[in-house]
Amino acid sequence: MSARTTLVLVWLPLFFQIQLSLGQTVPQDSLIVDVDSRYLEDQFYIGVGINFLGNRPNDVVQSSLSYSLQLGFIKDIPLNKARNFGIGLGLGYAANSYYSNIGADRSTGEIQYLILNSDEFTRSKLETHTVELPFEIRWRTSTATDYKFWRIYTGLKVGYVFSGRSRLVSDMETVGFYNDDFQDFQYGLTLNFGYNTWNVQAYYGLNPLLKSGTLLNTGESIEANVLRVGIIFYIL
Repeated sequence: MSARTTLVLVWLPLFFQIQLSLGQTVPQDSLIVDVDSRYLEDQFYIGVGINFLGNRPNDVVQSSLSYSLQLGFIKDIPLNKARNFGIGLGLGYAANSYYSNIGADRSTGEIQYLILNSDEFTRSKLETHTVELPFEIRWRTSTATDYKFWRIYTGLKVGYVFSGRSRLVSDMETVGFYNDDFQDFQYGLTLNFGYNTWNVQAYYGLNPLLKSGTLLNTGESIEANVLRVGIIFYIL
C-alpha cells in the first residue's frame, strides 16, 4: 500500500465527518424561533392602595392612612386571533382599613357609632378581610414574543367580607371587637392601566360599606361607599 493510499484512507473518514457536521449547522440568521401563537396572559397580582370614603355623613372626616392590600390570580381568556383583547376571571384576597372619627362602641350590647372629637381618640378603625372575584375586560398591546406592553383592564369586582373588625384607641384604653355590620357582599367598578409590571388601579364601590340601617348616634344613616386608588403589579 502506497503512502498516498494510506493518507487517503486516514483522512477520508475525517473529511466526511467534517462535511456531516457542516451540513447540520444552520446559519444564525436562518434560525426559526418556536413561537407560541396561543399564549395566555394568566397572571398573579399584588396591589396596594389608599381607601377614601365617599358619601360620608356630615362631620365625618378621615384620619391617618386608610390602606388596602390585595393579592390573587387572574385567568386570561382571549377573544380574538391576535389575543390582545379578552376577558379575565380571578380569585383573590384583600385586607382594607378605614380610619375616621367614627367610633364604634359595643358596651351596651348593640353596636353604636359615635362622632368623636379629636381629643377623644388616637385612632379609630374599621377593618375588613374579603375574598374577591374580579372580572375584567382586557385590552393590551402584547404579542407572543413581547412581554412588556401597555394594558387597559376594566370591569367589576365582587367581594365577600368573611371578617370585619372595629378598633378604637384612646389615651385611656384600646377597644376592639368583631363587627358584623359590614355588607356581606361588596361590589364595584374597576380600572387598571399601565405598562409592564407597574400599573395604576382604581375601584369605585357601588354599594355602601355598612349594612342598610346602620346609624350614627345623631340618627344620620351611614351610607359611605369606597373609592380606592393605588398601584397593582401583574406577575406572569
